[in-house]
Order: sequence, then structure tokens, then C-alpha cells
Amino acid sequence: MTKKPPRPQLDNFMIAAAGFWAGAMVLPLTLTKGDTLLNAGSLGPLSIISFIFVLWLIPKTRLSSVYRSGVLLILSTVISAAILGAIETKFAGQTGPGFWAMIFALWAMVWRGIDGLANSRTLNPKKMMFVNVLVPVLFGCWFFFLWEIIVVGFQVPHVLLPPPSMIGARFMSSLNILEADFYQTFMKAVLAGYVIGSSSGFIIAILVDRSDFLKRGLLPIGNLVSALPIVGIAPIMVMWFGFDWQSKAAVVVIMTFFPMLVNTVSGLNASGKLERDLMNSYGAGYGQILLKLRLPAAMPFIFNALKINSTLALIGAIVAEFFGTPIVGMGFRISTEVGRMNVDMVWAEILMAAMAGTAFYGIMALLERMVTFWHPSFRHKN
Repeated sequence: MTKKPPRPQLDNFMIAAAGFWAGAMVLPLTLTKGDTLLNAGSLGPLSIISFIFVLWLIPKTRLSSVYRSGVLLILSTVISAAILGAIETKFAGQTGPGFWAMIFALWAMVWRGIDGLANSRTLNPKKMMFVNVLVPVLFGCWFFFLWEIIVVGFQVPHVLLPPPSMIGARFMSSLNILEADFYQTFMKAVLAGYVIGSSSGFIIAILVDRSDFLKRGLLPIGNLVSALPIVGIAPIMVMWFGFDWQSKAAVVVIMTFFPMLVNTVSGLNASGKLERDLMNSYGAGYGQILLKLRLPAAMPFIFNALKINSTLALIGAIVAEFFGTPIVGMGFRISTEVGRMNVDMVWAEILMAAMAGTAFYGIMALLERMVTFWHPSFRHKN
């Protein structure tokens, strides 16, 4: 007689949390003003229906773990939408223990659903690719959901932390300002400094690899330059190159030069000694060995530097704009709007910077995938 496999601990946690949720709906856990949570619009019936699905119907079905996770996520989405619809009118500043018990149980359901999708091994490659995109999207949506209900539920002052809905509304109403700031900071300063800094670091790395004198003399100086603080470099660059984007590009060059230099030097030494000896036995010169063996082996290191620089460049340009810039730019807008206490506009600029940095990093990661498809980290596991 075979024993049934034990239920995973996460399933037990999810079911216990669902029971706690249902208890919060029925027991006299009230809001501050005395209204029971069951009377809060549609949240009570939806919670009871979800409890029945989670605790009784879903374990009785023959659905796979992936489809069970999908059902949990759909139910969680419905409940979350109902909460967002009622949070401003019913729960703002008056949330009681029943409400937060429901949020806790809802978090357990979302966690169980996302965990089931992320650990699925029975999907085909196309569906798995969709799941790999869906999991971080769901996680991000849940993060913003928690942000919204915590800020509104506890009535956090908007000067300290505005809710995502307020930031999104300001973002959509200020697209013309954000577009001008993005063009000034990213399209001019970031891209110019990124290209110059990364390409110069790559060229100097090849020269350093060729010359022991440069390797012993230049690398320590590069390490010293990389340790210089941005707040000390930026004013000097403004004095040298003026208030426009050129001074910000110069700061970006300084920040992106050394990561590319160090990673490229390390990558050029990544090829094996046996491969280099084989090329030498064929009579290959330094240039042939460099182009056909050492540079391809160094590509993962080079793209690591490019991905690191994609975020450093944006940070350097924004910080440099704090020390002098025309009346446009992400850093200029952040510094001026903080002084005016327009925190929602500051967060809108941060959102724009995050979107630009994420897209830039994603482009570099996509190029890395296309160029280094042969690398073991990109091979499909059977």
C-alpha cells in the first residue's frame, strides 16, 4: 500500500491563510467606525466564494498545478480590483484587523499562485516563455497594489509617499514635460557619455592587454578615478564643459570607463591556454588570436560591463544635473520639484528614469543573448 505524498508546506500555509481570511469575514472583526467587513460592498461575498474555491473546490478537481495557480490568481485579481474600488470611499484611514487579515490571506493566495507558475515544469517552451514574462508582471502589480492600500489605508501624507494612482495621474498629465526632460538627459547626455565611455574603455583594455607597462601603470589610475565621488566630479565638469549636456556626458564617461576597462581585461584572459597554444601552433598572429579566439571568449564579460554601464550612465547624468543645467532635464526637474513640495512630480520623473533604465538594460541583455547564444548560460536544458 503506497502512502500519499505529503502536501507541500506552502499549500498548507495557503489553506490556513484562506481559513483565516474566511474567519475574518464572519467573526466580529470590525472596522474602526463599526462597520463589519461583510457589509463593505462586494468584498464579503467575493471573499466567501474565494474561500470555498480555495479550500474545497480546487483540491477536489483534477486540474494541474499550473491551472490551479491560474484559478488562484484570477480570484486574487477579482478581490484586488474590488478592494481598490472601495479603498478610497470605505476604508481610507479606518481599516481594522479584519481588513488586514483579508489582505494577508490575499497575499498568501497570490504567493501560492505565482509560486505554482514559476515552478511549473510541464509547459511547452512557448507557454513557458509567456509564464516567464507573466510572473514578474504579476509580482510588480501586487507590489503596487500593496503600496496603494497601505498608503491609503493608513492615510500616509502625500508629501511623504504618494500612492501609485496619484503618481500615474501626474505622469499622464505631464507627458510633454517628461518628454523634454527625457530627451535632454537620456538622448543627449546618457547616450553620448555611454558610447564614449564604453568604447574608450574597450580600446584602452586592448592596449593594456598588449602592453605590460600600461597594465601596471594604467589600471591603478583607473581604479583611483572610478573611486572619485560623483558629487565632487560633477561641479568640476560643469565648470569645464558648461551647463548643457556636454558636462553631464563627461560625468557619464568617467563613470562608465572603468567598468568596461576591468571587465574587458578580465574577459581577454578568459580563453584557455590550450586554445591559445593551438592558435600559436597554427602560426596565428596576435590579431588573429584576438579576433577569432579571445574577443569571442570575452563577450560575456564585455556585455556584463555594458549592462552595468546602462544603469550607471543614467544615475550619473541625473546626479550631474543637480549641479547646473538648463531649465530642463530629469535631475533639474527632481531638484526643483522637491523644493516646491510637488512630490508626485518627483515620483513621475523617477518612474520615467526607471522605465528608461530598464529598457536600456533590456536592450543590452537582448543583444547579449543574440551575440553570446553559444554560452552555457543560454543553452536550453533538455
